[in-house]
Amino acid sequence: MAEGGDRRRHPQNLQGVLRLAVEAGSASEGPAPNEPMSEERQIWLRQALSEVCKGQMDEVEQMKECMKVLRSVGNRERERDGEDVEEDDGEQKESAMELLSELCENLDNARDLMKLGGMDLCVSSLLCHPQSGVRWHAAQLIATCAQNMPEVQCHLLSLGALKSLLQLTDHDPNPTVRVKALYAVSCLVRELEAGLQDFLSHDGFSVLMRGMQSDNEKLRTKSAFLLLNLLSAHPEQRETVLSMGMVQQLVSVIRSPHSSFHEHVLGALCCLAEDSKGVEDCRAPSLGLKDLLTQRAKELQGKEESQEELEFCERLRSICFQKQSPDDNGMDR
Repeated sequence: MAEGGDRRRHPQNLQGVLRLAVEAGSASEGPAPNEPMSEERQIWLRQALSEVCKGQMDEVEQMKECMKVLRSVGNRERERDGEDVEEDDGEQKESAMELLSELCENLDNARDLMKLGGMDLCVSSLLCHPQSGVRWHAAQLIATCAQNMPEVQCHLLSLGALKSLLQLTDHDPNPTVRVKALYAVSCLVRELEAGLQDFLSHDGFSVLMRGMQSDNEKLRTKSAFLLLNLLSAHPEQRETVLSMGMVQQLVSVIRSPHSSFHEHVLGALCCLAEDSKGVEDCRAPSLGLKDLLTQRAKELQGKEESQEELEFCERLRSICFQKQSPDDNGMDR
């Protein structure tokens, strides 16, 4: 038995140590008498806790070292060495941000990096770095730190991060930068009212519309998905979106060569059709939406991977056309 106990894997983090301590306490609830923890076990537990805390401190130190790299690399001898130093500068910054993104999956580390000035540096310098690899790593780091962290999200909004990220999404020449920037936008806007208001003040819906019309498949998909999410979560924004002529724009997107992201576009149209003006826009004869939906539904029949898109198709037809008039009801049936 003792040999088997020696093989038991030791916890690798604080949660594991605490779980083991609880198990040790629970064991005393059995028939065996309640005895105090042995001195040997107390020593082991203290050592385990010490190692875990040391690991946490090590992560903070790693973040501090990464910040030194982000702040200092490339500031020395740039004029003398020219492009070589700039390229090396970018590579080292990218590596530092990759490590920071990994560390900041831990929410406590994300908060600590904010306090160390990491978010300030990303917004003020790294998002506008001449090398695209640095820009998209900065956007990725912002997204990682902001996700599910209202404290970090609000700090980033106060720095004007959303405006910069929307500009990158809209205009950056590098497709990866645009996709990562939109990911960061999503992390700042979804489920955060202050983020949504900032998004609206910078005409964010127009940025999403242009994203869906781009030639970047990932950007089209993420733009359509975010639009659907925002319209679903904030029905009060439908009027704003409809006033932009969004129905006409979305139908135009659906008429483009078929793509999997059309599922999200149809979902967004269903959200807009829940508004009376949205239904009116969808029924406009010039759009030819009824025939388009009928044709698309036929194409999707029997395709298991397209069932959600088919459901949106049928739902939109039902909302806009099946109840329009007795004649139309008869025709659709």
